[in-house]
Amino acid sequence: MTTRALAGARIFDGDQYLDDHAVVIENARIAAIVPRAGLPPSAEMVNLAGGILSAGFIDVQVNGGGGALLNHNPSIETVKQIAASHRKFGTTGLLPTVITDAPDVITAAIAAVEHAINESVTSVLGIHIEGPFLDVARKGAHDSRFIRPITDQDIAQLKAAKCPVMLTVAPNRVTPEQIRTLTSFGIRVSLGHSDATSAEAAAAIAAGATAFTHIFNAMSQLTGREPGMVGAALACDAYAGLIADGHHVHPDAIRAALKAKGRDRIMLISDAMPTAAGGPASFELQGRKVTRRKGKLTLEDGTLAGSNLTMDEAVRYCIHTLGLELGDTLRMATRTPAGFLGRKDLGRIARGALASLVHLGDDLQVKQTWINGT
Repeated sequence: MTTRALAGARIFDGDQYLDDHAVVIENARIAAIVPRAGLPPSAEMVNLAGGILSAGFIDVQVNGGGGALLNHNPSIETVKQIAASHRKFGTTGLLPTVITDAPDVITAAIAAVEHAINESVTSVLGIHIEGPFLDVARKGAHDSRFIRPITDQDIAQLKAAKCPVMLTVAPNRVTPEQIRTLTSFGIRVSLGHSDATSAEAAAAIAAGATAFTHIFNAMSQLTGREPGMVGAALACDAYAGLIADGHHVHPDAIRAALKAKGRDRIMLISDAMPTAAGGPASFELQGRKVTRRKGKLTLEDGTLAGSNLTMDEAVRYCIHTLGLELGDTLRMATRTPAGFLGRKDLGRIARGALASLVHLGDDLQVKQTWINGT
């Protein structure tokens, strides 16, 4: 058994900071967190020389990165490229995301993620299928040609998936009964891309939906007499993904969401496209050109089309622009999404947890990552 000890950095374990401690790793898991002076003599010492050691980032919405896009080429090679590209920026767990598309594309994307998991691409935790069961009124960059009602055949296909599934649906297009059926199979239903009323969103939550997809974006807004999807999200206990890139959500809206929901329900996400994590300045999305200008991705008509974000950038935005506390921010990037996914073995530094970690320098740039100890 290989035993290593990571020392020399301040540790954030998901709840608190630990100074002058070390994380002992045996194979894929964390064996102990001990005072540095109490390290076992047999352990191989790795001196991190400052910075912060945290659980690795978990991103539940990653369309692409490093030039790859799951919709464009739904294959295991694409999944591997996306995962490897985002690992450089601290993401040690992710859900490759396929957006609204033709049925054969979605089928191939599910198969690609299943294949990746079977091939032990250990950062891949499942698939996020965003659409096509959405509301055209709030389609965003989703192609309306492919938006359609959910069928019994779709539900059967989702039930048969051999990997964890997160599914974004519009609560005014998918019924509470259908949501109840989907969640009974273990599918994590999230609500988004919808002009639903707050009552329709609340009914979906009551039926088993547990999250909102990129809160504030592509959903009915909060007003005094009709709270809409945003109001329903802020008023309930569901999780909510948040794109903290300075383009998708105003800083004060983020602050309001955090006051309403807190660090244990807001999940930082990237919604990354191929330009992110070292990709090109533009790409084709279902025959439409998407261009990056000043960090912002848009279609030619100006519609936002995902993001150029990586998770470490989201963390730095929360710290430097929003003025959030580092521990709260790290929790939104680690333990909160792990909780949403039901993964008690991820998102924290604790005995028995998987050793999926990120070492950040004092400038919060990623210095090193470990996934399952390697």
